[in-house]
Amino acid sequence: MVFSSRNQTLLSKIATNDQHGENSPYFDGWKAYDLDPFHPTENPNGVIQMGLAENQLSPDLIQKWIAKNPKASICTKDGADSFKDIANFQDYHGLYDFRKAIADFMGRVRGNRVKFDPDRIVMGGGATGASESLMFCLADRDDGFLVPTPYYPAFDRDLRWRTGAQIVPIICKSSNDFQITQEALESAYENAIEANIKVKGLIIANPSNPLGTTMDKETLKTLLRFINEKKIHLVCDEIYAATVFDTPDFISISEVLQEMEHDPTVLINPELVHIIYSLSKDMGLPGFRVGILYSYNDGVVSSARKMSSFGLISSQTQHFLASLLSDEAFVEDFLTENSRRLSKRHKVFTQGLEQDGITCLPSNAGLFVWMDLRRLLKEPTFDEEMVLWRLIINDVKLNVSPGSSFHCEEAGWFRVCFANMDDLTVEIALERIHAFVRKGKENEVMAMKNKKNKVWQKNLRLSFSSRILYDEKTLMSPMSPHSPFPQSPLVQAKT
Repeated sequence: MVFSSRNQTLLSKIATNDQHGENSPYFDGWKAYDLDPFHPTENPNGVIQMGLAENQLSPDLIQKWIAKNPKASICTKDGADSFKDIANFQDYHGLYDFRKAIADFMGRVRGNRVKFDPDRIVMGGGATGASESLMFCLADRDDGFLVPTPYYPAFDRDLRWRTGAQIVPIICKSSNDFQITQEALESAYENAIEANIKVKGLIIANPSNPLGTTMDKETLKTLLRFINEKKIHLVCDEIYAATVFDTPDFISISEVLQEMEHDPTVLINPELVHIIYSLSKDMGLPGFRVGILYSYNDGVVSSARKMSSFGLISSQTQHFLASLLSDEAFVEDFLTENSRRLSKRHKVFTQGLEQDGITCLPSNAGLFVWMDLRRLLKEPTFDEEMVLWRLIINDVKLNVSPGSSFHCEEAGWFRVCFANMDDLTVEIALERIHAFVRKGKENEVMAMKNKKNKVWQKNLRLSFSSRILYDEKTLMSPMSPHSPFPQSPLVQAKT
């Protein structure tokens, strides 16, 4: 133990500090699941993982495509002829066919209302790697980025841990469904200036994680005007772009930028705009670690491409995805069916919650809901939120994520993921929630009865005492053995 403690001095400050953001209930819930994972037959009383935003609703569609297209992989008999070329060294740019397929897919997801240039596609090891590379390109240590709350907990790790950048919260409230306002933007910017933080940019997630909502065109225009006026960057995390399952449709910052660039009355600098994308959520391929940085800034593209050597996507993965995403018929069918399945699951889950009077923020995208449990808190505090969260983890055996881990300013909100499990597990999760709420209501009824009984007993005691005080004969005379009062708890209590 002494050796271990001394050994810490041999490590770097980055290795030993706690700025990675993993000291959070968000990650603690994952640990609780890892220690006691649910399994329908082997561990039916285990913790159900509802803290992982993963899309497991449509892998069968990709599996069917693979069976029909064996040449897409160099690890099959049909595709082995490509093994030598693909296995050889690839430069930082990546395979052109892959970049072209990704660019076309990004355009398709955005309704083909905007086109993307394959030469502006920069690879990263998932959205995490792509995001960090962009931070290294845009900011120096201690520079700040404005981020609307609530926001993805791992931003603290992805954006800050190794880069040294700071996050300045833009406070958004439930009173307007957590939408960004001009006032909140200006307030956050002024707070940063007062704290001597150099603001380098604004970071948004659209669709939002954890809200599951999309931004409208006017809001996006407001953000573009704001960053242009302040001469700071706008980073748009659009990794949930193809998870939209209801109206309104998704509007990308690229589409709004294109529209404003053609407006002679507006002066917008496109070099301030950058997009983070991934196939982890939209295609359900987090294990492929496909992260994409798309920038309208030549300098960022050049620098990020050099940095991508620390997190390249394997050429085998690029080769496979180039084939998959180039199949336009498959892409069309996949996006349509995946959206339908997400919509169905969202409806089943939210309607199940509504049976217990639990509501969620209205949403149209994402793999989760923003669940409102404020009425279950004894007091509207984060301490009480933690009490409720521990109860849900330990007793209900559901790993849901508390709003405080998303830096929400209001206690009682929870993010609950619904797309990372099969139908049976969803039913079991809802049954557990039903039982939990039902038990809570029963406890409330019992508490009310006890409260009424105490009031009744108090009134009865007062009435009985008053009658004795004003009736000396009753007080002095012996009670009949048939009287109910000698056996009364009230009398026993007074003797």
